[in-house]
Amino acid sequence: MSTAQIKISGLSKSFDGRDVFADITEAVSQGECLVITGPNGSGKTTLLRIMAGLLRAGEGSVEYFLGNSVIQRQGLRRKLSLVSQDLALYDELTALENLHFLSRIQDCHFSEEELVEKLSKFGLTDRGNDLVGSFSSGMKQRLKYLHALLKEPKFLLLDEPTANLDEEGVRLVDEIIKSQKRDAIVVLATNEGSELNYGEKTLQLGL
Repeated sequence: MSTAQIKISGLSKSFDGRDVFADITEAVSQGECLVITGPNGSGKTTLLRIMAGLLRAGEGSVEYFLGNSVIQRQGLRRKLSLVSQDLALYDELTALENLHFLSRIQDCHFSEEELVEKLSKFGLTDRGNDLVGSFSSGMKQRLKYLHALLKEPKFLLLDEPTANLDEEGVRLVDEIIKSQKRDAIVVLATNEGSELNYGEKTLQLGL
């Protein structure tokens, strides 16, 4: 099995002439977690969005590898998942309809029974046919995690991973991060001191 790796080289970003961060260089390998931390406004979310391909860097690059081969942008969609506060779910659809729709976009296909079973594992038993608009923020966050893990990503990016979650949800995220670190790479952005312990590597922004 090819080993996954992320290489960040000389990455910089500015908005309206103001530097958000500059000259970031880091490498992360399969089995490792990179924790990005720093005060509000230091660029944690911006960096994750660049890594996910949702925002262009000003300078530098982020490269993803399997073995010695660089993963091209189109192929990366099948291997990378991002969970963030601004990730959109469709309130007018049910949980199951959201999962069916979002998974088809990523060329993943699951039966109704498979998705119902996964909903149960994420603490959403019997909520599959309820409109997502009726969900609490914590329930929506659980659904985002479920969707992110459907394609078994090699690269999992998490922005404030336990935001809006209750104690049981935090425990679930803890299990997810620890299990993903075995076969993938986890990158998380956080200000929570307890979440710094996940990282084999820490990137401090705003210094």
